[in-house]
Order: sequence, then C-alpha cells, then structure tokens
Amino acid sequence: MLPLVAREQLARFADVFCETGVYTVGESREILTAAREVGLDLKLHADELNSSGGAELAAELSATSADHLAAISEPGIRALGTAGTVATLLPSTMLFLGKPSQAPARRMIDAGLPVALATDFNPGTSPTVSLPLVMTLGVSLLRLSAADGGDCGDA
Repeated sequence: MLPLVAREQLARFADVFCETGVYTVGESREILTAAREVGLDLKLHADELNSSGGAELAAELSATSADHLAAISEPGIRALGTAGTVATLLPSTMLFLGKPSQAPARRMIDAGLPVALATDFNPGTSPTVSLPLVMTLGVSLLRLSAADGGDCGDA
C-alpha cells in the first residue's frame, strides 16, 4: 500500500500509533522504514498512555514529530531533544479521555525540545477543532505560559 500512496501522492506523512496494544516499537520501525523508503516523511503517535519507547523510536528515525507523549520517559525526552523532533502535545485528548495525567510540557521545554500544541480532532478522543481551547488547556493543564509561545507566525 505504501508505494501506491507515495506514487499517487495521497499522503505526505506516514503516522504510526506506537503504543502498548497497538503497534510495537519493532512493528512501528518496520512500517516507518518502509514508508521512508518510498519517500514519505514520518510521524508517530507515541507514549500516550504508556511509556512504550515510541519517543525514542521517533528520535532514532528523525521523525518530524512525536505526538501525545503524556507518558514519555526521561530517556524519551532526552532522545527527542537530541533529534530535534517536535513534541506535539494534545491536551484535549487526555481531557476528553478523562485521564489525570498530561504530557510533561515544562520538562520538555526545559530540556530544549521544540513543543507544539494541536487539537487531535477526531470524534473518538478529541471532538474539538478549537485551537483557542487547546491553548487554554496548555496554560491550565500543561503549565505553559504565553512566553512559551515563541514564534507563533503571523498573527
């Protein structure tokens, strides 16, 4: 399927959900390596509910981003920091799932990781398209501040 997707330009990225009970690190590596071989860029949904090594894999493969990261390990934070992979945090997902933990945004920023916020809009785990809501959750749940915004582009 990946060669067809790349040839027909149906996607720019391959994204694997590397999580306990979904795809293992080994399975994710196999899929993402095949995706890169046909010219797709890489992203991972990683370490959302468990620290499964997804962040480390994202760093190893120089993925564009690792998303979720609510259960990222300290080695995962260090690995992403070294690789320059963007930590895309999705605070609305954990809120809608009723989970008490959120990604350790402050530790990530203090470790020098590039951090982004996103909605993760989908009907199952994050039924919001509101980026202002996500930014509010970033402040209230992730303990971010306006000063953490850095370069937000043109307003």
